[in-house]
Amino acid sequence: MKDPIDKVIIGVDPGTVVMGYSIVHIIKGKVEPIVLDVLKFNAKLDHYTRLSHIFDELSKVVELYKPDEMALEAPFFGKNVQSMLKLGRAQGVCMATALSKRIPVFEYSPRLIKQSIVGNGNASKEQVSGMLQSMYPDVSHKYLDASDALAAAVCHHAQTSGIPSPKHGSGAKKTKGKKGGSWEQFIEQNPSRLK
Repeated sequence: MKDPIDKVIIGVDPGTVVMGYSIVHIIKGKVEPIVLDVLKFNAKLDHYTRLSHIFDELSKVVELYKPDEMALEAPFFGKNVQSMLKLGRAQGVCMATALSKRIPVFEYSPRLIKQSIVGNGNASKEQVSGMLQSMYPDVSHKYLDASDALAAAVCHHAQTSGIPSPKHGSGAKKTKGKKGGSWEQFIEQNPSRLK
């Protein structure tokens, strides 16, 4: 059995045309990126064929790297319902790929991932990519989907290890100005208090 502080995480940024993935090895609590890449799917194929290809290609990656856990970026809420449905299906196929191999799946909102990496839940994809590049200068990719996948894996490690995020403290942050706030804000600002 592996030491709990020595494991492999696959981070996935689901997509139906370009899907980012990353493989990170956690060694003694430290994140060591191994792979940062994308899987591309033919946009001219029908949606169901692409979903089948997602399962097949992601299964190959899982077989090759044998991750212990999968960290997924959850779909964001957009105005285009059809796009959200397609993205949600792609995410479901990613989950099924992991679960078919008995790999636990963890899902994180884009906002929490950005907060974990940059310290700002409203950061742009480019800011997240830039921060990851400064944290791991030996690993880069031209696709933001790939860096988003790495961000999901790094966020997952920070959220589950009890180790502070690489960029800043524990993740617990006091709200400025107002007393109180929504449960959503509390959860986002105090992820370590959730079990």
